[in-house]
Amino acid sequence: MTEERPDAEPPRPASDASPAQPKPKPERPRDELGRPLPAGSEDRLALPNFDALSLEENHALAIRFFDEQNFFAAHEAWETCWVQTKGTDEEEFFKGLAQLGAGYTHYRRGNPHGARVLMTRALDRIGTHGARHRGIDIEAFRHQIDTTRHTAAALDSVRGARGNLPPLAPQRVPTVQE
Repeated sequence: MTEERPDAEPPRPASDASPAQPKPKPERPRDELGRPLPAGSEDRLALPNFDALSLEENHALAIRFFDEQNFFAAHEAWETCWVQTKGTDEEEFFKGLAQLGAGYTHYRRGNPHGARVLMTRALDRIGTHGARHRGIDIEAFRHQIDTTRHTAAALDSVRGARGNLPPLAPQRVPTVQE
């Protein structure tokens, strides 16, 4: 026998359950580089609700975050762009940019292997869209990424290099007017 509570919601019939709309899981707190922190820790990384923004807004934010050296936030914004372009000819481009943000995040975290692998994948994806795309000078960007990728690759095989990568020179997305 169950006790009825006046403040309890009535049980929903099984037909009302919507697998297409799962409950959002609570976000885990993160540090400035996007690393998860223990539950209950203070979140040190405030990010916008990218899902509520348009593709253009997310792309512009990602470029701004990248230029501010906030590579994890750029990754998150470009990852949302990737989801927003699933099934289109833009999907691979934004997947590459999301991987790029993740690659730079790995570099900043001191992980040369992760940085090299993700930057290589990113270069393969963004390079298929010509010299200029979505306001980005792809050729100049590829050169800049390649320089960082080569540094990560050189240190990937050095014993003890993990965690001891040289600081990055300020990185900016080279933009063009289209």
